[in-house]
Amino acid sequence: MISKTKNIVYSVVVWGLALIWLIPFYWIIRSALMNMSQIFAYPPVVFPDPIEWKNFSKALTALPFTSYFKNTTFIVITCVAGIMVSCSISAYGFSRIQWKFRDTVFYILMSSIMLPYFATLIPNFIMWTKLGLTNTFVPLTLPSWFGMGTASIFGGGMFNIFLLRQFFRSVPRELDEAAYVDGAGHFVIFTKIILPLSKPALICVGLFTFLNTWNDFINPLIYLSSEKKYTIQLGLRTFIGMFNSQWNLLMVASLTAIVPVLILFFIGQRYFIEGIATTGLKG
Repeated sequence: MISKTKNIVYSVVVWGLALIWLIPFYWIIRSALMNMSQIFAYPPVVFPDPIEWKNFSKALTALPFTSYFKNTTFIVITCVAGIMVSCSISAYGFSRIQWKFRDTVFYILMSSIMLPYFATLIPNFIMWTKLGLTNTFVPLTLPSWFGMGTASIFGGGMFNIFLLRQFFRSVPRELDEAAYVDGAGHFVIFTKIILPLSKPALICVGLFTFLNTWNDFINPLIYLSSEKKYTIQLGLRTFIGMFNSQWNLLMVASLTAIVPVLILFFIGQRYFIEGIATTGLKG
């Protein structure tokens, strides 16, 4: 009886928190479908009447959002692919291959997580400027192929290497030994054993990278100067400057930027939770 009561209380609390989280998202949708008089009406209008579908066409044609989405999608796909390849290979080297000073190098690498991103911002910008690669997608995508992801609260690519290393260490060593007996090398073990067993962690890394890259504002702001190369976040900032008093159109633009993230998260949430829950079981 006590256990059943605890489950009921737990469910009520979880549903209550979920509803609180959904209120701002619903308010965005509601505002995107209203005219300005309804948005600022008092008492607040909960359901739009009439529904202003024309807000979407008006907002999405005011600026070249299609181009912004294409640019962002290209950068995101390139970064996700780069991080998945470079970080998984690095993590395999740190977890399954014995070499001199391996742990020392790993600890030095992990210590770079504590280095603030803005401490390296100016040197990086000077480097890309000297190479003549500013106002291109190269500074936004190339570092991901060397284990350096978009800066975030999780430490970018370094955190991804740590996450995958911990997951790879939880895979039984007996599988490697059996593969060695059959004549397999590191490449076969990595591609045929480790990667297939690490789908939750890889999807988790992919989701982190997607979120960080899709929501990245500071890097495109620094490196991109041509409007035709803007990402969705720069497009939203430009939109705010043009339509700062038209909240219904601002909500439409914000909603279109949020929806892809929500769709991807709901598709991969099972693997995301599993990847976080099972990472680090073996130190």
